[in-house]
Amino acid sequence: MTAPSITALRARVVTLVASIALVLSSTTAQAVSLLRDPDIEHALQRMSSPVLYAAGLGDNIKILLVNDQSLNAFVVDHGHIFINSGMLMRMTTPEMLQAVIAHEAAHIANGHIARRMANLDSARTAAGLGLALALATAAASGRGDVAAALALGTQSSALRQFLAHTRAEESSADQSGIRYLAAAGIDPSGTLDVHRLFEGQELLSTSLQDPYMRTHPLSRDRLRAMEGFVAAYAGKAKPNPDLDYWYDRARGKTTAFLRPTKWTLQRYKESAAEDVRHMRLAVAYHRQQNAAKAVSHINQALEVRPNDPYYYELKGQILLENRQFQNAVTAYKKAADLAPSNALILGGLGRSLLTVNRPKEALTYLEAARARDFRDANVLRDLGSAYAQTGQHGMASLLAAERHALANRLDDAEIHARRAMARLPQGSNAYRRADDIARAAKRRKDKK
Repeated sequence: MTAPSITALRARVVTLVASIALVLSSTTAQAVSLLRDPDIEHALQRMSSPVLYAAGLGDNIKILLVNDQSLNAFVVDHGHIFINSGMLMRMTTPEMLQAVIAHEAAHIANGHIARRMANLDSARTAAGLGLALALATAAASGRGDVAAALALGTQSSALRQFLAHTRAEESSADQSGIRYLAAAGIDPSGTLDVHRLFEGQELLSTSLQDPYMRTHPLSRDRLRAMEGFVAAYAGKAKPNPDLDYWYDRARGKTTAFLRPTKWTLQRYKESAAEDVRHMRLAVAYHRQQNAAKAVSHINQALEVRPNDPYYYELKGQILLENRQFQNAVTAYKKAADLAPSNALILGGLGRSLLTVNRPKEALTYLEAARARDFRDANVLRDLGSAYAQTGQHGMASLLAAERHALANRLDDAEIHARRAMARLPQGSNAYRRADDIARAAKRRKDKK
């Protein structure tokens, strides 16, 4: 895509190697990316929170958006639910999206992932399960700082088997997901609306089915059973304008970045909230490289919500990508003041500070961003640049190694890791991080 479209949606590309790629391809293991945007992720968390609490999972699950137009949602560990951008854009009500989240949460809460983890050794024999599972392993061991070193290649057939749900698991997740929705006061009929998107696909060959059908097999018997579950919980929904707003905002921003700009300009009035309408127009004009109109509309959104950090973040992004660097710093600083714990906003502030030659100050924010979310490849790139500009070349090499490892380029990662080890104090935490990457690269070479 052109720079203002995917770059604008924070294509802070995080290549989760084939841990995600397998759901997109039945024959090859190819890397895909996450769409990292603080506004969208915040909206998804707001929408998922009542469902996750009803499932007994609390705030321990992060909802991440995958850069893929096909319909799918899936889990690969106990801490994340992945939703394809195509799935989000095809949903027409917040209840449909919440139904998808509830179903995937049920796979976690009901122990389906844990049972597959128990059989992980045989899957690893066929192929490593890639970074997404490596992240789970690192988190469980308390070694999140070395997770990037665990990014090993994946064979899609092995992981496809890992993600595929049995009929028993699907029935269990259906029942639990509908129960979570009812407990959260959400209309469970959204579950039926989601599955009607896939009606008739069971008659297609596997290669023609949406990925969701391949990992979540749907039968007529299962659909009839779901209709019974939904009927049993009917009438318990409660209106929730707040969740309606955040659903429209997440979907509106995603479509504004990924649909043709003409589509957005024709449909922005469908959003009920004035600020969301202006946000969608700001994105559309930004993609058309009309900075004046883009800034005007995001400023109008801020007039409606003057303390919204995510609108300030979008303003900073628009200004930064239009080379108005000092104004971008001001906007990002305001966003960070309003949301001081948001890793993506902190990373954006650090990036903008580098553009105005303030690398020491940038280091503070970039390290804070990395500590909260080590998966952001762009933060690693910017951190490496900041360390290089401040004369800390060993750390710059380490960050380059981690960035290459995160992208599953372990040969390149090893080169930078060994360069870092030659420059860092032996035995230091940074040295050990570089050593972990070098060892991981060597282990993969030895297996070839």
